Amino acid sequence: MSIPRSEYPRPQFIRKNWENLNGQWQFDYDDANKGLLEKWYLQKKFTKEITVPFSYQSELSGIHETDFHDLVWYKRSFDIPKEWEQKRLILHFGAVDYRASVWVNGKYIGSHEGGHVPFQLEVTEAVDAGKNELVVRVEDVTQDLDQPRGKQYWKEKSEGIFYTRTTGIWQTVWLEMVESSYIEKVKMTPDIDKDEIMMEYVVNGGSDSQFLDIEISFEGNLVASESLKLINNKGLRSIFLNDFHVHDEGRLWSPEHPNLYDVVFRLKDDRTVLDEVSSYFGMRKVSVENGKVMLNNRPYYMKLILDQGYFPDGLLTPPSDDAIRKDVELTKEMGFTGARKHQKIEDPRYLYWTDKLGLLVWGEMANSYTYTEDAVRRITDEWQKAIERDYNHPSIVAWVPINESWGVPKLLADKRQQDHTLAMYYLTKSLDSTRLVISNDGWEHTKSDICTIHDYESNKDVLKERYSTVEKIMEATPGSRLIYVPGHHYDGVPIQVSEFGGIAYKKSEWEGWGYSGASDDQDFANRYYDVVSALLESPLVQGFCYTQLTDVEQEINGLLTYDRKPKIDLEIIKEINEGRSVKRFSSEVK
Repeated sequence: MSIPRSEYPRPQFIRKNWENLNGQWQFDYDDANKGLLEKWYLQKKFTKEITVPFSYQSELSGIHETDFHDLVWYKRSFDIPKEWEQKRLILHFGAVDYRASVWVNGKYIGSHEGGHVPFQLEVTEAVDAGKNELVVRVEDVTQDLDQPRGKQYWKEKSEGIFYTRTTGIWQTVWLEMVESSYIEKVKMTPDIDKDEIMMEYVVNGGSDSQFLDIEISFEGNLVASESLKLINNKGLRSIFLNDFHVHDEGRLWSPEHPNLYDVVFRLKDDRTVLDEVSSYFGMRKVSVENGKVMLNNRPYYMKLILDQGYFPDGLLTPPSDDAIRKDVELTKEMGFTGARKHQKIEDPRYLYWTDKLGLLVWGEMANSYTYTEDAVRRITDEWQKAIERDYNHPSIVAWVPINESWGVPKLLADKRQQDHTLAMYYLTKSLDSTRLVISNDGWEHTKSDICTIHDYESNKDVLKERYSTVEKIMEATPGSRLIYVPGHHYDGVPIQVSEFGGIAYKKSEWEGWGYSGASDDQDFANRYYDVVSALLESPLVQGFCYTQLTDVEQEINGLLTYDRKPKIDLEIIKEINEGRSVKRFSSEVK
């Protein structure tokens, strides 16, 4: 039996009164779609058991089947602690792929569509003192290509760049107790130029007799405190950080110095604390100035790794918090300063560790594969929720709503699809003006803050020549694709190669493929040096993203195997990434 995930699931918005509902649930397939008609949410006895939050396709679920089952049901009982009686109770789901309906004690509570973002339902009126029963029905239509699915394949066996599907609950489920008034959400926007943090807050069930107290500290020392009278249950306040002028570099957040401020929010009525939430933020700025990517007002060369976020035993769900942290630590150990999370809205615990340990993140939407009005509605809705969920994480520096024209396959000829990429760019900017946005990563750009290019050329001389001038870059067609859609042109934004390399090297029992192949450790190091050094030596390229962190299923082009074992000495990778002695690595390959 696998061990369920037990760590706190929402590390940037922590309350003390919560109960983890992961673990053993009853489970069943509903291939005949008769569960609703037969009212399985009442007294149905399910025939299987599953370990939540792992999907039935994964080994850690205890089921490990990959057959198509588009309708599945879950059930478990839970107890309400006595001290929670007469309180408001919120049921949280980290992510359920794709459409979920929820019942408590046979009473319908609500539903949610969107497989990669959280949702919550108030269950106060449905629960009883003592034991209760929770039932979840999930619909995940395998061959619905309008559905944002990322790398999840719509065929039974994974192949090419597509992997095993994830159906159902795949992130933590938990129950939370709150008072009649509670802090619903807080949005934190740093301004390093003014030494301020903007706090925007929403209170549920508040009144004008209440106050929101905010205490900000750094390394245990109080640096700012505010008490705000509630008006209309929401508001905003810019808070000057009294210590901020002392640091310049000392308290800014960056991969090299991941400084975090702690903050506590207390909702009070007279002297009674109604709600208390702990959080944190980083004072960080990302911008483009005169064609240069800037981090904290200084030019910054981004060295990213493409990270699919898949695990051999959990698929999209990391097996443990330690496994998440290990991925971040290994990424940094190889000399990368960031990761592009590819076609996945990642677990908030991952973003916690990138915040805490210091790693830049490009947040990317899981795309659909067809262009229809329904597909546009789905991706637009889910993308807005993803931005809202992750806005406060300092590690996220860029948003990528679309990758490689997925979901807009006729982008060059269809004006509607071009407008959709523009709409996604401006929608993202309207929700978050503090980060960079890439409308369509890799090629066929309309409007993007960075000109990103996917180029799997393996010859160093070809790469050096291609990235020697702007004219040669824009004339190139890696992957037989135009860099810009006709009618849109390069306007001086920074240039980054956001996918390259992909060198296949078999170092485990996994069979697979890559974009080029290495025969031994020496050859692998040489090939890695060729592609990385070519970009480092370019006078125009301002960053790169190497494909990829780990092998994934049939892809063996990772720097690590699928079970996270290094293929060569990680110090060699780090030396090459940092442009240090180009002669050392060739004689020291292990």
